Amino acid sequence: MSAVNPAAIGGIRVEALDAEAIARIHDATLHVIETVGVRFPSERALATWEAAGATVDRAAEVVRVPRAMIEAALKTAPPEYPLAARDPALDLSLDGRHVYAATDGCGIEVADLQTGERRPSGIADVAEIARLADALDEVSFHWIPVSAQDRPAVSRSLHELLACWANSTKHVQTESIVSAREARAAIEMAAAIAGGRQALRVRPVLSMMQCTTSPLGHDGGSLDAAFEAAEAGIPVGFMTMASAAFTGPATLAGTLVVGNAEVISALALMQLAFPGCPVYYAAAQTAIDLRSGAYTGGGPEDFLFGAATNQLADFYRVPLSMGAFATGAKAPDWQAGVENALSSFLASAVGSDMLLGLGLLNGSRIWSHEQLLLDAEIFSIVRGMLRGIPVDDESLALDAIAEVGPAGDYLTAPHTRRHMRELWRPRFMDRRPMGVVEAEGGGPRAWANAKARELLATHEPERLEPALAGELAGIVHAVEREAGVEPAPTVVDVAAPAGIGR
Repeated sequence: MSAVNPAAIGGIRVEALDAEAIARIHDATLHVIETVGVRFPSERALATWEAAGATVDRAAEVVRVPRAMIEAALKTAPPEYPLAARDPALDLSLDGRHVYAATDGCGIEVADLQTGERRPSGIADVAEIARLADALDEVSFHWIPVSAQDRPAVSRSLHELLACWANSTKHVQTESIVSAREARAAIEMAAAIAGGRQALRVRPVLSMMQCTTSPLGHDGGSLDAAFEAAEAGIPVGFMTMASAAFTGPATLAGTLVVGNAEVISALALMQLAFPGCPVYYAAAQTAIDLRSGAYTGGGPEDFLFGAATNQLADFYRVPLSMGAFATGAKAPDWQAGVENALSSFLASAVGSDMLLGLGLLNGSRIWSHEQLLLDAEIFSIVRGMLRGIPVDDESLALDAIAEVGPAGDYLTAPHTRRHMRELWRPRFMDRRPMGVVEAEGGGPRAWANAKARELLATHEPERLEPALAGELAGIVHAVEREAGVEPAPTVVDVAAPAGIGR
């Protein structure tokens, strides 16, 4: 597998907010945290806030924090750190100068690659998707793409992690660990891969993301899992999914304030507990569909939220993990192309560190192999635009222009041979002549389907060493036995059901 080639931030930048607007949102956020408060239903969280001097209403589990405490805590967060991979050549640097794309998470259905029919997702799908994503340069790291619904709830997130590590050498960022016990087991697995707890701090092969519970709340199990991650030096982020006119005000600025209060209060909490621990901002805000009440997964509000939250993350000097693709469309169609192109371009143009959503449809509910490949094509276009236009003696091509002169062409010029492979080439966009299209049929979706089948038939990722694979499976099984659950086969177990892993 070649090294990932992310989008470098070039000269194309977009701003949704000016400096005054950012300052006002920040000030409003601190006012909300200090006067309205945020709910933290975790004993460890409440005790940490109490020890720091915040006002804690234990009956309501609501914490009100002086603005100075939030600002001081956020200043201890590191602005840059790595996301390591099993293959060090695929390590990612969250340095504010690159944009990395990933799959999205927790889909519950898969559009079957062979039949097109929707079916519930399982562990075999997690493994297969990880292997397919491993083959694509545009995918820099993994989110757990779909839920392994055929594995016990108590250990499901660990089965999913193991399926990704067993089928790819890229970094894994999980969003499905929501308890301290799961987090401790996941950290034990990551440490085994990294070569020990101290090595894991230097090269974290795992990062975690926790969702807030809008408006102005958190989940207790997720907070406890985050504490475990922060203590181990695992990067941990908090994602707001506040929805305008539902779990946030109808105005975009008001929803930004609600989501911002959720995220930065949690980041500050982690810093109070473990100063200097790696944290990141995460966001996937939207606007409610006023006719149906559904999550939209696309629209101008979504794109503006993406641009604005990146500027807020930059203001707090922490990386951002941003929901960008994950269209609301039900199939890889015109709507999916429009929504994913606009969301990924705007989020990339403002410099978001991590973009999520490749491969998912219907607002992150349905996985599509075809959509993954089409999204990768969209991101490759965005990546090409963000590189900008180099201007130097070689690129100005004065010698080539003089050699060809008026009325010639550059097809056989040495300068063309040196640079022609720098020009973007499509894999799925249909540039055939109209007559060929009419005679042969086919097209992007059919080509993406065929390419997915080809990659799954031919791509063989670097596998886990047998001893390491057995150690990781043993950690998963120990969690199951502790919970009184019959151990379920993992993707690396010899006795795994046919079709799981390879």
